[in-house]
Amino acid sequence: MSLPTHSSTVQFVKPGGPIELREMPVPDLEPGSVLLRTLYSEVCGTDCHLLHGKLAGVPYPLTPGHVSVGEIAAMNGTVCDVDGVPFKESDQAAFLDVHETCGECWYCTVGKVSTRCPSRKVYGITYGSDDGLLGGWSEFIYLKPGVRVLRLPENVSPLTYIAGGCGMPTAFHAVERSEIKMGDAVVVQGAGPVGLNALLFAQVSGAAKVILTGAPRMRLDLAEQYGADEVIDVATTSPAERIERVRELTGGRGADVTIEACGKPAAIVEGIEMTRDAGRYLVVGQYTDNGPSQINPHLHINQKHLDIRGCWGCDVSHLYRGLAMVSRWCDHFDWEAMITRSYGLENAAEALDDVAALKVVKAVINPRLSTAGGRLDRS
Repeated sequence: MSLPTHSSTVQFVKPGGPIELREMPVPDLEPGSVLLRTLYSEVCGTDCHLLHGKLAGVPYPLTPGHVSVGEIAAMNGTVCDVDGVPFKESDQAAFLDVHETCGECWYCTVGKVSTRCPSRKVYGITYGSDDGLLGGWSEFIYLKPGVRVLRLPENVSPLTYIAGGCGMPTAFHAVERSEIKMGDAVVVQGAGPVGLNALLFAQVSGAAKVILTGAPRMRLDLAEQYGADEVIDVATTSPAERIERVRELTGGRGADVTIEACGKPAAIVEGIEMTRDAGRYLVVGQYTDNGPSQINPHLHINQKHLDIRGCWGCDVSHLYRGLAMVSRWCDHFDWEAMITRSYGLENAAEALDDVAALKVVKAVINPRLSTAGGRLDRS
């Protein structure tokens, strides 16, 4: 099959907009590279932050879309998955959006935390349009040599994968880092894709009770469908009421583990107070700088003997293991239920508006949809 010379792409021209549809050249393939025909790309809250210039070090213009799934249109040479099995053209594949971690710095070699590597680059975020087709809101994505490409399990469709989206490996990392033990009571703050994935992974990690706080009602209904023991609507309750309710549900002590996945600085003290003495509080939702949270180190940390942990990004292990868990549990949990609507490239601005206004749980870009699209595509 002959390949096109150009790809339609969505472009964030500069912070604050405009958003434009532009044609970009399809590059010649370097040895070890892959050209992926995009099937779906996620619209993430991060993309809203990118549009408004809330992340540092972002090169504009850029093609957004850091988590995507597609079909291999072409390769140059042999490219293998992480199990060493070669890909072939037409295979459906996903990839780790994080690339160019050096493998040589202190964080990569000694700290074993490649998410803090200073050379780290991210598709759709820290690669600009001058770097090439390195974002998912495009008909094609160029996977540079060395990008970690993952094969989809037979029972995981591209739509199921993108329903998990970046929230899936992010939540997997958060749950792994929170060290949930069998029988724990867990609170998840936030009902967006990260919070909902954390709810799912907390259950399969052995939590005996999972309480989720968030809004709007549409997301809380999905949390109940996913097995939350109780949902607490932050739109109709005060912080004091939510803290008291969590304590009522946990023998008066508070949760063993609380995972913040809402991105609201005001939620930090509330979450700490929901957590029992000598418990664990995991912060994963503060991806952008939305301001400070005033913590009393005596009352909130030292006297509580509290373990507070941050969680930044993910590496290939979180994507690989998270995808394995989706494969194991997708017959039990309907990941695709997170997708509220699909949008064509021409509808990207509408998708961003809907995500920002919480009109959807998850929005998905499908380059195959025309301007008249916007339907939920489960093909």
